[in-house]
Amino acid sequence: MAMLEVNNIYKSFGKVEVLKGIDFKLEEGKVISVIGSSGSGKTTLLRCITGLETADVGRITVDGHVTFDWENKVRLTKRQRRENQLATGLVFQSFNLFPQYTVLDNVLLAKKLILKEELRASRATIAEKKEWFAAVTEEAKEIIASVGLGDKLDSYPCQLSGGQQQRVAIARALILSPKVLCFDEPTSALDPEITGEVLKVIGNLAKQGRTMLIVTHEMGFAREVSDEVIFMDRGVIAEQGDPDEMFENPQTERLAHFLNAMLKA
Repeated sequence: MAMLEVNNIYKSFGKVEVLKGIDFKLEEGKVISVIGSSGSGKTTLLRCITGLETADVGRITVDGHVTFDWENKVRLTKRQRRENQLATGLVFQSFNLFPQYTVLDNVLLAKKLILKEELRASRATIAEKKEWFAAVTEEAKEIIASVGLGDKLDSYPCQLSGGQQQRVAIARALILSPKVLCFDEPTSALDPEITGEVLKVIGNLAKQGRTMLIVTHEMGFAREVSDEVIFMDRGVIAEQGDPDEMFENPQTERLAHFLNAMLKA
């Protein structure tokens, strides 16, 4: 089953056409890595999928639910837009943690806000609220421990390394239980010696069967963790397929040139 379907997506900023008819499917429990040079449209594609940008043309569905449909002029309610955004978690290049909050509070913040709304709507009793918040807190602690930071619950972002902060950002995305977990160059802001710890966490998520879309410049990681690789060039998918085949036998000159340049970097 396709958990994510992207059909004929176009996106321009002014006169600059960034995406030019993007089509692909991401099956449930699979991983697709998106590679390509800077300016090829990778980040814009992620932002359109997660609702941070609105495409100009095309159709996007997540878990069978339409999140964008230009041709049929689908208009979503505010609640539907929020639900769609929650269905596609995004881990950014920069960690975007709140410096005034601890690791535990950073992970819990969005989840608690959502839970408060749900409890208010259901007219839950004070006892029920306490029970739910306690359960969510335990869930957050388990997720934080799963990314290797169980001993950092009360630490603040300034007390963490870049790799640790990115792992907190991953935990923050995981607690919202996204249908598709998206990563936008998750190691680009990290020193090479701590990049491995973040890639290990993402690799473990892949082994657990998480549905993931990963924009990355780590070619070895993309080849190892992905079920499929998409190579974007100047706003289009120039090549797509099996990782080993693409890396060993690129079918386009542009991909061959890109991979050669990455190996020399």
